[in-house]
Amino acid sequence: MALLKSISGTRGTIGGKVGDNLTAQDIVESTAAYAYWVKKQKDNPLVVVGRDARISGELVSQIVISTLRMMGVNVCDLGLSTTPTVEIAVMQEGAAGGIIITASHNPKQWNALKFVNHRGEFISAADGKEILRLIDAKEVEYASIEELGIHSKKVGYIQKHIDMILQLDLVQYKLIKEKQFRIVVDCINSTGAISIIPLLEQMGCDVIPINDEVSGKFAHNPEPLPENLTELAAAVIKNKAHLGVAVDPDVDRLAFVCEDGEMFGEEYTLVAVADYILKNEKGANSVSNLSSTQALKIITAQHGGEYYASAVGEVNVVQLMKETSAIIGGEGNGGIIYPALHYGRDAMVGVALFLSHLAEFGKSASSLRALYPNFIIIKDKIQLTPDIDIELLLNCLKEKYHRYPQNTVDGLKIFVDDNWVHLRNSNTEPIIRIYTESSSQVTAENLAKKIKNDIVEILKEEM
Repeated sequence: MALLKSISGTRGTIGGKVGDNLTAQDIVESTAAYAYWVKKQKDNPLVVVGRDARISGELVSQIVISTLRMMGVNVCDLGLSTTPTVEIAVMQEGAAGGIIITASHNPKQWNALKFVNHRGEFISAADGKEILRLIDAKEVEYASIEELGIHSKKVGYIQKHIDMILQLDLVQYKLIKEKQFRIVVDCINSTGAISIIPLLEQMGCDVIPINDEVSGKFAHNPEPLPENLTELAAAVIKNKAHLGVAVDPDVDRLAFVCEDGEMFGEEYTLVAVADYILKNEKGANSVSNLSSTQALKIITAQHGGEYYASAVGEVNVVQLMKETSAIIGGEGNGGIIYPALHYGRDAMVGVALFLSHLAEFGKSASSLRALYPNFIIIKDKIQLTPDIDIELLLNCLKEKYHRYPQNTVDGLKIFVDDNWVHLRNSNTEPIIRIYTESSSQVTAENLAKKIKNDIVEILKEEM
């Protein structure tokens, strides 16, 4: 069991002891601190609340909404929704912020509170630190009986979201309708069933859903990785579908399966969408994080634009996109950020843009994938213990590989010829993430093994 309070929000497993797990008290403390922070930003604030379908979602939502009202904050309750839909609703409602109740790709025992600012974007590191300080200091002050917040429910925001997507210039829904795509969608028993399915249907697709009961009882590990998408791949082949679509429970990550049952590759979700966007706006810029494939840099250069790499985390990608006027960005985990709609990872707009690209391309998904440079990313990790000094560990590795180019913006990234390895401390789990990339599977795997062995030796010698 675990509890993690960070600048990314509050995340943990349901049940257990206060302070060690995500309990009612921890939910109240985190929500109250966020509410107190919001009230400093705006008088008589409104906060949008939405949740994915995980089993604990309704209970957590009730606690969050009640706490906000006790703090004197008005609530716009979307109920079952998606992370990007909540972000859009914050902007549409002129709200002071939003709370999204979702543990994203984590298993069913997890839940979390994700905090959004008045722009419908995840809060900055500085704001996150202030909320953490408020939690620890217990400085919050609740409202009097005359100042309690008002609770209102809003329906139809997912359809508003769909309408906004279909109005985008580069979403060619008429051409998509002409193609009559047959698409299998793995809804992972969450809100993909009430968002991705209607979006596809309104673009004229023949949709074959699997795991579409909105129960929160995930049929498999909810992270859209190849090892978790075997059922989807089989369904694509069985139904002779043109494409398979997988999302995570809060619908901000997106992965595709080709018509032959092979993975398109979650890293290549962003690459393909960026290719489509950038070929329509030559010379424009793109952004992804340091743990994402270098294929995006290559594609961006082919279209005459500049590629930039940010620290890991959506808020960091968004900040760099604004600084560089990038028109497309995201993360290699299948997160698409398209500012023409909003600054947030959005699987719904990702689906619409990808299908526009595929329809215009006129061939199969596997043929489209074959257009892009092929890199292999190995995603590994090492479990942390409280006695490990992360900074010392990274400094030791930095010195060991001092002859190679390095980037220390976020952890340590080492460039070894045309390959790289990126090590960083996770904001959401007590682990060190180890990502390696190469054009060779063997090289990527060996690089990951080498770094892990180096870490083991350093821990023996230094710690």
